Amino acid sequence: MANAEIGVIGGSGFYSFLDDVTEVQVETPYGPPSDSLFLGEIAGRRVAFLPRHGRAHGLPPHRINYRANLWALRSVGVRQVLGPCAVGGLRPEYGPGTLLVPDQLVDRTKARTQTFYDGLPLPDGSASEVVHISLADPYCPEGRSTTLAAARGHGWEPVDGGTLVVIEGPRFSTRAESRWHAAMGWSVVGMTGHPEAVLARELGLCYTSMALVTDLDAGAETGEGVSHEEVLKVFAANVGRLRTVLFDAVGGLQPSETRDCLCSHALDGIDTGLELP
Repeated sequence: MANAEIGVIGGSGFYSFLDDVTEVQVETPYGPPSDSLFLGEIAGRRVAFLPRHGRAHGLPPHRINYRANLWALRSVGVRQVLGPCAVGGLRPEYGPGTLLVPDQLVDRTKARTQTFYDGLPLPDGSASEVVHISLADPYCPEGRSTTLAAARGHGWEPVDGGTLVVIEGPRFSTRAESRWHAAMGWSVVGMTGHPEAVLARELGLCYTSMALVTDLDAGAETGEGVSHEEVLKVFAANVGRLRTVLFDAVGGLQPSETRDCLCSHALDGIDTGLELP
């Protein structure tokens, strides 16, 4: 199995232009991941790219096999993960083109498997222990610092911190829901940031979200509400500079073997019952 140190969960626009990419199919105890892993090198770092929705964008947010995705990345050696995503702004000042690096997460999903440690048997007959992992601070502090510095290095002043609320999707919020999210003090709304961050922590991986605002959510504006076409248009207009910041962040991450952040110690002293890859 080819090895990588850093994982990127995003679209094909993040790896398709690399000169030397190796496609690797990975099997996991939780079924197939969203797609193959695409392994390449950036700034001397081995990186595994995984299209979150599949290379043809055939998986809606609620049908993504998040457990298989994170397990597959760890199985090829990944210990740090960057997760760029498109979000809606819940405040007027967080308009399209804003880059926000959240430090908190709220789960408003309804039907997603969000743990490896449910005690249920796997296909080989083994089963995890029932384990409770701390998620008070869901994102890697070192990864966040590196990502913020990478954005500033390209003159793209990011929003440092904020809360990403994750809804089930695939529909967008009603205006009432959006206004409630804003009234709670949350910053942006998306559909894929959970349970990615949770599952990464359960595997002892560092996870950093990079939230690109593509629209003002329904309660933060007075028009007809966000459309799928609008999201795609704004994301396409910003994917080039997002990719540049992402690649600089990859190069700036500390060597995985020197990690000493809260993520790297998440499983210290815990018997998970699983043989982690």
